[in-house]
Amino acid sequence: MGKGDHYHDLEAGVFRPPPPVGSGAGACPAPAYMMESPELRWAFIRKVYALVAMQLLATAAVASVVYFLPVIRRFFAARSPASLAAFVAIIVAPIILLVPMVFLRKRHPINLVLLALFTVAMSFAVGLGCLSRKGIIIIEAASLTLVVVVGLTLYTFWAARSGHDFTFLGPFLVAACLVLMLYGLAQMLLPMGSAGTTVYGCVAALVFSGFITYDTGNLIKHHGYDEYVTAAISLYLDTVNIFMAMLTCLSSDP
Repeated sequence: MGKGDHYHDLEAGVFRPPPPVGSGAGACPAPAYMMESPELRWAFIRKVYALVAMQLLATAAVASVVYFLPVIRRFFAARSPASLAAFVAIIVAPIILLVPMVFLRKRHPINLVLLALFTVAMSFAVGLGCLSRKGIIIIEAASLTLVVVVGLTLYTFWAARSGHDFTFLGPFLVAACLVLMLYGLAQMLLPMGSAGTTVYGCVAALVFSGFITYDTGNLIKHHGYDEYVTAAISLYLDTVNIFMAMLTCLSSDP
């Protein structure tokens, strides 16, 4: 039996776990995902993607209201103390909500309430980020994000079926995020012009594309059934960050 037979068969929906490493009394126990029911794992995956789909639909709806409502556009364009305070509150709110969600991510139903609040807060932040962009740029960024996310998701499912594991990407992606944060801070303190902004957007798109593969791999193999909020938040943030990175690349002035 080839090692590809050990994982999810996407066409037939079959999952055949490999035997534990070694044999006899000294054999290493198989990981939890190798011993579970395939029906339970697929149900968990469907639940997570249903949550992510609802989050993305809510984000599109709220961001559209922020973008198309003239009152909101005029309010932030005025750059008054009230609009600046609102801007800071919108940026900080998702970070504040993320803290309790990390600690209460397995407590139902409070985890879903926090997930909804976090999604709304992020939706306002996305809408605010789109205010200064042209509509055609937003559509192009959304289209590219859709292609990247769907393509990488399908690839990761295929790779998992073939026996690949992407947990090794974790340390590299964390390091890349730290570099991105430092680069963004440097860009704010010492602006490098449109070229620097474009480079930042391209690198961010690549990094969060890596996170799509990493988090999808965890969804398929490693997340426990009570970690649906963790999995949904990870994939949602990956998608939103890819969209914002694409938006940065496409809207930077030549």
